[in-house]
Amino acid sequence: MTARIPAGYDPYAFEPFAVTVDLAVFTVRGGRLHVLLIRRGQEPHLGAWALPGGFVLPRESAERAARRELAEETGLSAAVVGTLHLEQLRTYSEPDRDPRMRVVSIAFTALVPDLPEPSGTGGGDADRARWVPVDHTGALAFDHDRILADARTRVGAKLEYTCLATAFCPPEFTLGELQAVYETVWDTALDRPNFRRKVLATPGFVEAVPGAARLTGGRGKPAALYRAGPATALHPPLLRPEGHRR
Repeated sequence: MTARIPAGYDPYAFEPFAVTVDLAVFTVRGGRLHVLLIRRGQEPHLGAWALPGGFVLPRESAERAARRELAEETGLSAAVVGTLHLEQLRTYSEPDRDPRMRVVSIAFTALVPDLPEPSGTGGGDADRARWVPVDHTGALAFDHDRILADARTRVGAKLEYTCLATAFCPPEFTLGELQAVYETVWDTALDRPNFRRKVLATPGFVEAVPGAARLTGGRGKPAALYRAGPATALHPPLLRPEGHRR
């Protein structure tokens, strides 16, 4: 049932503004942290790279708009987009963040393994989509540099408190491979013995694969193999080294 406008209320008393969504979607590819970007095919910022996103339609929720825009602009299938766990990041509402009109954006972020290549050509106001290493994005359109920085901080925190890192490893992995995921997302080197001690002391984080080992190079003995444990949250958390919390 549609609610009635209260008597005496003027819905035009305030200046209208648009609501948009922006998405910072990360993955690990070739041992580097990548973010999904689109190249703008329209003004403003024609030809500039930006985060996927767009306007929320009148009868649409922000999350539904985020999934629709992600599929339209990157060519990722609706089935793939529909399975992503999108986490609301924050709202960006500076008055002059978009030259067209007052635009308030709700940003979402995700760190996801095994995402396919986007299609070569985008849709909507995007003419291309691709994965880009986060340290090679260059200047982004609008205030997307700020959104990207905030999103990177958020996904780094997710690795501190959840078991998400194991999703980026093979089904059976060494602790060195798990450490490499943390070092990639956090962009810092970790002390190997300290990392190993913390992982093995965290209940349910990883489980040893009995009798399994893998040669990892060098002259050392084969490294023991592990698989993801039953836990979803880390207690205690696996915190980044001091000075590396972006």
